[in-house]
Amino acid sequence: MTMQIILLGTGTPIPDPNRSGPALAVIKGESVYIIDFGPGVVRRAVAAGIKPSQLTTAFLTHMHSDHTTGYPDLIFTPAVEGRRDPLMVYGPEGLSSMTQKILSAFDMDVQERKTGLEPTPMSGYEVEVKEISSGVIYSKDEIIVEAFPVEHGSWPAFGYKFKSPTKTIAISGDTSKSESLMKHVNNCDILIHEVYSAEGLKTRSPDWIHYHSTYHTSTYELGKIARRVKPNLLVLYHQLYMGKTDDDLITEIRTEYAGPVVSGKDLDIF
Repeated sequence: MTMQIILLGTGTPIPDPNRSGPALAVIKGESVYIIDFGPGVVRRAVAAGIKPSQLTTAFLTHMHSDHTTGYPDLIFTPAVEGRRDPLMVYGPEGLSSMTQKILSAFDMDVQERKTGLEPTPMSGYEVEVKEISSGVIYSKDEIIVEAFPVEHGSWPAFGYKFKSPTKTIAISGDTSKSESLMKHVNNCDILIHEVYSAEGLKTRSPDWIHYHSTYHTSTYELGKIARRVKPNLLVLYHQLYMGKTDDDLITEIRTEYAGPVVSGKDLDIF
């Protein structure tokens, strides 16, 4: 059984009704691995044909709100729908504190469901958190997950590489141009990478130009990254268009990279 990846959400903090918050699913057989949990993550998963009960393992790239505001949804909605296994979540420092605060905030909800008439297993409401450092952090059923550090502000941020005997899929998370990423994703089958339009950024104010050029990856930079690491397929997500289109993003990347590239949309499957 080969791996698939589904783009559950390709959005950014901008509330685009056509793009849910950042979230991806890596699927191998009946196993589902969620990467990031932006707004709408569970409904997007169901739209992709994933059962809520399958949402038992997740990985977080970093703590920004657009990647985490779907976390209560990921904890509680599958539990209400009968998930029996605890939710296992891997991510950076701070994830344990966030988890405990979410569970505390919803304690009245859980207690009412526990003591009321709902026939739902309470084990599905449990969450186990592992705060990670770089290296192999998960290995099960022929899937190995490796975390690698990326540059996205002053806090810990990670990309992930999923390896099976037949495929390697890499996810950048939010990052500026990263030597660490290039070291870890060489010759992967699929590289899913965030991007902003270099030409579109020129229209923004100086403070936003400084922010995006420091914390994120431009089309021209990503073209150079792809030319170096040579993925079989480059998939754009978390696209910051800044007035440009998918075709514009690809045209800008093409100035540096001639290989296969697509600009992803919600529910695309690779």
